[in-house]
Amino acid sequence: MSLLDQLIARIRQDGPMRISDYMSECLLHPHLGYYTTRDPLGARGDFTTAPEISQMFGELIGLSLAQSWMDQGKPEPFALVELGPGRGTLMADLLRASRAVPGFHDAAQLVLVEASPALRDVQTQTLQDYAPRWVGSVSDLPEMPTFLVANEFFDALPIRQFLRDGAGWRERLIGVEGDSLAFGLGPISEHVALRARVQNTKDGDLVELCAAAIPIITTIAGRIATHGGAALVVDYGDWHSLGDTFQALQAHERANPLQNPGQADLTAHVDFEPLAHAARAEGCAHTRLTPQGVFLERLGITARARSLAGSLGEQEQESLIAAHRRLTHPKEMGNLFKVLGLYPAYAAPPPGLEP
Repeated sequence: MSLLDQLIARIRQDGPMRISDYMSECLLHPHLGYYTTRDPLGARGDFTTAPEISQMFGELIGLSLAQSWMDQGKPEPFALVELGPGRGTLMADLLRASRAVPGFHDAAQLVLVEASPALRDVQTQTLQDYAPRWVGSVSDLPEMPTFLVANEFFDALPIRQFLRDGAGWRERLIGVEGDSLAFGLGPISEHVALRARVQNTKDGDLVELCAAAIPIITTIAGRIATHGGAALVVDYGDWHSLGDTFQALQAHERANPLQNPGQADLTAHVDFEPLAHAARAEGCAHTRLTPQGVFLERLGITARARSLAGSLGEQEQESLIAAHRRLTHPKEMGNLFKVLGLYPAYAAPPPGLEP
């Protein structure tokens, strides 16, 4: 039985399904889920992330975290963590760039938070020289200074959508029409998490909530506030959620998110505002939300590109220029993607970001 057939049967038995439940089933079903059955990255996959575009991205992330480690007195041991490491490309580039930082590798305990067995196998090969340890949740991270990167992790967490209707809200749900899935609306109700949004929305506005993100960022912020460290959260989104950003990607093209459950990547734009609020509640400082292009330029990506270009042929130089543009230009990833840094209240923010 296909995942579509299973979901239709479930809805017919139990009633309409929240988008968050649908996303969880589509992405993480143990036998038919998108992330549990394939490597989704690269030209042969469904999407390409920044580390796959150029080594420069991971290198600069690594140098930012290594400088934060030095700024905080070189604590040892510390946990070097990545959430959702994909193929391990970012971490491999990070570790290569930070090899020249005295003591950094000796003090680091490499921990990867990864739920996909298929991707763990790929990460094992990519990072075979570094003895990584895998955990299934941030709650399993060790209690020690934590230097962490999360690139395109939060966008895949399950969301719920709510449509403003007067002073109340109607949840957008997934039901069945014939033999297909279709969106519908639940009854008007109040939601505690949306009370503040009445002040900045109007009838017909749609707001997305990602409840799953809060305990994750709370745990990370708690580790950093208590033990020291820093986190770089990189994702597409903005400071305030407004509008429908739920989307599917299949073979690098937009797709109907209800059409092929389990066969396409499902994501939504990240609302960074509640992440920052949750971090502050743990006594952890956060930086200004910064466009990815600005962050990378502050870290010297243009100088790094020029350095790399010196040893390349003409065709390779053209590819490097294209990669630099894609990562930094405002009309490409440079403005769509944002960076939020977390750090202890007593320390300096990670390089590339401002308090």
